[in-house]
Amino acid sequence: MGRGDKRTKRGKISSGSFGKSRPARVVKKVVAKTETEKQA
Repeated sequence: MGRGDKRTKRGKISSGSFGKSRPARVVKKVVAKTETEKQA
């Protein structure tokens, strides 16, 4: 268990992959305001 193990966070960092133990950065979706929300 360590740098060579793909199931651990440290192993995922060294191999450059993402998964359950090292999730990729989540991008939040931006929702544009409608005309009614802008006036209120």
